[in-house]
Amino acid sequence: MLLALQGKEVTINCIDGFSVKGGILEEVDDRFVKYRTDFQVLYIPITSIRAITIDTKERERPRVGFGQ
Repeated sequence: MLLALQGKEVTINCIDGFSVKGGILEEVDDRFVKYRTDFQVLYIPITSIRAITIDTKERERPRVGFGQ
């Protein structure tokens, strides 16, 4: 399942509350994932990952009010 996310911009949330965003999931192994941002390269153990989400564009908020 993680192989489908390889090469995409994702956010990783870990069990201990640590999270990283704005980077690319470069490599996926059976023990670690390699995550690269503009400033650092992280090797994160799979056992410490809580969730991985794909970064998409923000949804547009509906306009509220009575004007046109």
